[in-house]
Amino acid sequence: MAKQEELVFGIHAVKALMEHAPERFIELWLLKGREDDRLMPIINLAQQYGISAQMANRKVLDDKSEGEQHQGVVARVKPGKVFTEADIEDILAEAERKDQAPFLLILDGVTDPHNLGACLRNADAAGVQAIIVPKDNAARITATVRKVAVGAAESVPLVQVTNLSRTMKALQQMGVWIIGTAGETDTCLYDIKLAGPMALVMGAEGKGMRRLTRENCDQLVKLPMAGSVSSLNVSVATGICLFEIVRQRLQS
Repeated sequence: MAKQEELVFGIHAVKALMEHAPERFIELWLLKGREDDRLMPIINLAQQYGISAQMANRKVLDDKSEGEQHQGVVARVKPGKVFTEADIEDILAEAERKDQAPFLLILDGVTDPHNLGACLRNADAAGVQAIIVPKDNAARITATVRKVAVGAAESVPLVQVTNLSRTMKALQQMGVWIIGTAGETDTCLYDIKLAGPMALVMGAEGKGMRRLTRENCDQLVKLPMAGSVSSLNVSVATGICLFEIVRQRLQS
């Protein structure tokens, strides 16, 4: 059964959702006595869109956000659109209309909401058109993800697919080159050409990509690691890889 409502908290997350979809707001709570420069834009937007805001003390907001850092603002909203395989062609068509080469991020088995939120933020900054995740065993958009993403959850579609390998093959048939990160390869990220239609695959921390995901990549690459640490946090590694693609695209 589909969720009838969602919780959103954090200044950037609430502000971004209000700017993108004010019609989704059901209730808005603000910390009583806090009307500083960071909260005033939300108060002004709420007045502009006719969203009634209730003032509440910190304990009420703490309870509503289940102890998470809410930054003095919590909202109850209607659920947003869930993106599926059927939306990928439309997303790429929209990119083509903007004269943009396909640029996608695939996360295989990333289950931590903080990592997903950070990856969304990286993807937004790098100009990624969508993040693709498997429908099972993967983090979903939650209030925590939205807060960590600081607004990027509203600008970067999170596409849930039932069969990741099948989706990767479909992307390849559309001319998208798929590179995956794997520590066992000898090929360094900085030694290959990364311009053109591209999808970057990042695996879960510890386990990495699943076997079928790895086998469906066109190229495997690794980051050079000079110290004693064998791997980076997935969101950090994602940011490095995405911006190497951006750097090469800007030079091509």
